[in-house]
Amino acid sequence: MSAVIVAARRTAVAPRGGAFAQIEPHDLARRVIAAVLADAGLAPDAVEDVILGNALYGGGNPARRAALAAGIPETVPALTLDSQCCAGLDAILLAAERVEAGAADVIVAGGVESFSRAPIRQHRPRGPGEVPVAYDRPPFTPWPERDPDMIPAAAALAAELGFPRAAQEAFAVESHRKALAGSAAGEIVAVADLGRDAFTRALTPAAAARLKPLAGEGAHAVTVATVAVEADAAAAVLVASECRLGAFRLPGRPLRILAGARCGGDPVRPGLAPIAAARAALERAGRRVGDLATAEIMEAFAVQAMACIDGIGLDAGIVNRSGGALARGHPIGASGAILAVRLWHELQRERPGATGLAAIAAAGGLGSALVADV
Repeated sequence: MSAVIVAARRTAVAPRGGAFAQIEPHDLARRVIAAVLADAGLAPDAVEDVILGNALYGGGNPARRAALAAGIPETVPALTLDSQCCAGLDAILLAAERVEAGAADVIVAGGVESFSRAPIRQHRPRGPGEVPVAYDRPPFTPWPERDPDMIPAAAALAAELGFPRAAQEAFAVESHRKALAGSAAGEIVAVADLGRDAFTRALTPAAAARLKPLAGEGAHAVTVATVAVEADAAAAVLVASECRLGAFRLPGRPLRILAGARCGGDPVRPGLAPIAAARAALERAGRRVGDLATAEIMEAFAVQAMACIDGIGLDAGIVNRSGGALARGHPIGASGAILAVRLWHELQRERPGATGLAAIAAAGGLGSALVADV
């Protein structure tokens, strides 16, 4: 049984502490859930499951809160999954697998994240003489020496692969240029009067060159221009059985999910994990890289996106045609779902039968990819 994406929506992406600073994650997510249902002409009681990715909330099943806030009946289950940056795309892949298995016909899937409202993290004391110790992130491997922070890991990857700082900056400048020139018509659900990605700007090579390194030295350093900013956002798609399409009002041509893949890789080089996932998804879909009309590749770091474009063998001209995360921001658990929403809207502009790819990396050495056609 084939799974299709019937509708796809997202909020704008707002940098941490920006327009969405006071909005709880479930309140962001309910807006995009309601939007995809409205686009498809479905009542909330037609939904059979809700699956959302989230990385920072600290428990509590925000997918369930979002589903209830969106008016989905109490009888409908909801699942929150955490595979860090891959979580939003993994939620969509899981929904597709459930539909293909015949376990459900209509599932809302996506991701939500709020750096602004994320809980303050502390390690609990082990004994009466200790005090709580604050921490920024959990460990992603059992080996401290193979669990790098992401920014130093990106700088190390740039040095290893020979991506100079100037090339990374040029990539970031181009991401902003494409975002300013691109179209988000019909894609963004306005929240808090924000109807466009707030971080996008006319970044210039001269401005990027003046920035101090965040990690790395000299020729291969990474800076705030070449690292996606922490951000808040939500995104959702409606995944359904192809045989049920007659029950929907179609806001565009449905995307047929041809294949998905989740792969593990070297935790020290997490930015390379999507390469294997993309290759596996393309092979399962019976497609070659040259068959792709468009691709949405995560830009958590310029070097990571550049390495994936090269490693997968993509034509750079089809990648992130309306800009990427360097021009938007990186709302961890929502980022993969945003890629899928972007892919849906980009493929609407293509000929029937056109094929697209979405791929993303995550801390700990994880990669996920989706291949679909329209």
